[in-house]
Amino acid sequence: MSLMSVDEVAEFLGVQAIRVERLARENLLVTSDKDEQGKPLFKKEDVERYKLLAERLGGL
Repeated sequence: MSLMSVDEVAEFLGVQAIRVERLARENLLVTSDKDEQGKPLFKKEDVERYKLLAERLGGL
């Protein structure tokens, strides 16, 4: 299981980091853990599935 930080997810999705944090708060992107600073970490597989779903629905 590979974990991604907020910044890594933002780069992968092509959005700003604040948007990724909002997606996590709204439970649209499920967090797997938290880093030492309390920021969410995400499973790479979940992020890939979210991106695929978002593209099918018309974009992020």
